[in-house]
Formats: sequence, structure tokens, C-alpha cells
Amino acid sequence: MPERMRIPKPTARRLSLYLRELNDSIQAGRVRISSKLLGDALGLTDAQVRKDLACFGQFGQPGVGYRAADLCARIRHIMGRDHGWNMALVGVGNIGRAILAYHRFQDDGFQIVSAFDQSPQIVGQTISGQKVLPMEMLPQEVRTREIRIGVIATPAETAQEVADRLVDAGVEGILNFAPRRLNMPPQVSVGTVDLTVALEQLAFEISIVRGRGTTEVGAKTC
Repeated sequence: MPERMRIPKPTARRLSLYLRELNDSIQAGRVRISSKLLGDALGLTDAQVRKDLACFGQFGQPGVGYRAADLCARIRHIMGRDHGWNMALVGVGNIGRAILAYHRFQDDGFQIVSAFDQSPQIVGQTISGQKVLPMEMLPQEVRTREIRIGVIATPAETAQEVADRLVDAGVEGILNFAPRRLNMPPQVSVGTVDLTVALEQLAFEISIVRGRGTTEVGAKTC
């Protein structure tokens, strides 16, 4: 497989969309799927689908398409989805509790095996079947449970410190729900879920469609 750094980020993101569509197609009984069908379902061109897949080798046959199950298995392997991932959650406030209660993670192979918080009122509680542990136990839990992904659901002001502690403990990737940018070493992968930014972008797009804000956007060169 090509080195991860050489794969365009938009291509890497689209792999998840391809995998989801393939799973739906297989459940619907489809045996073969073409790049056109896959692209049409996702609002992409067939050329884009072929270009994305070509980053990872040869898939399918011209004029015949792909065996849906085989392509699904290959993409799962490329994405590391053919085995489970142990995760640690840090921050068991409102967002953290919602994450613990979201069982789709486990169904997709992402298992939260440890949860941590620094509040004495929260530590020791069992929430959605997970006993909340003190932060002092983080290094031991990461090591003994082979945790490779950390999920941060803390306030913004503590997110960087938590991220540093996760990395020091041996975590290789971080999913960040805190509304701030994390400064991490290059070998650590970071994904950020900022709900406010997502809502702002949605409001912006609605305003543009309705014709509001056009003058303001065009009045200043960004």
C-alpha cells in the first residue's frame, strides 16, 4: 500500500463513503457494482471513484465492475477496519456521556474500553456500563488494554493537556470533540469534530442560498 502521507486527504475521507455505500449495496443483495453506480450514489463521477481506488492498487475489471463483497473487504483492510480498535474516552460530561451511550461505535469495531475524568463527583460512577476512572490510571490502562485511539470530550481549556497525556501514554490517534486546535507530533493522527463550526458552515450555506450575506462575503477579499 502507498505511504499514508501520499494519499490525498479528500480521497481518504471518501473511502468511508465508499465503504458505507458498499455495505448498503451488499445488504440489498447486489453482487457487482460499477464505478458509475458507486459515484452516482455519492454525487461523484465514475472517474473520481476510479482515481481514488487507483491510489491503493488495481480493483475490478474494465467493463465488468467490482465484486461488491471483495471491494468492501479490500477497503476495510486499507482503512484498518478488518480488526477492532480499543479507545479511551477522556471527559464524561454531556458530550462524553452521549458518546458512551452511542453503541454504533462498538458495532463498527471501535470499542471504548476505558473512560476517565478528573472530577471527584464523576470518578467512580458507572455510566452506560463503563466505570469512570481517575486520570492517574490513564498510562496503565492504555498499556494493559492496548488502547490506540483517544477520544477527548473535555472543555477547550484542558484539551491540549489531555491530548499530551494521551500521547505520552502511547495513544496513536485522537478524536477531538473539544472546540480548540491541538498541537500534536506528526506521528499522531488527529480528527476534530467541532459542532459549532459545522453549524456555522450550515448557516452560511443557507444564507448564501437565500441571497443573504452575498454582499458581505464579496466586499472583502479573504
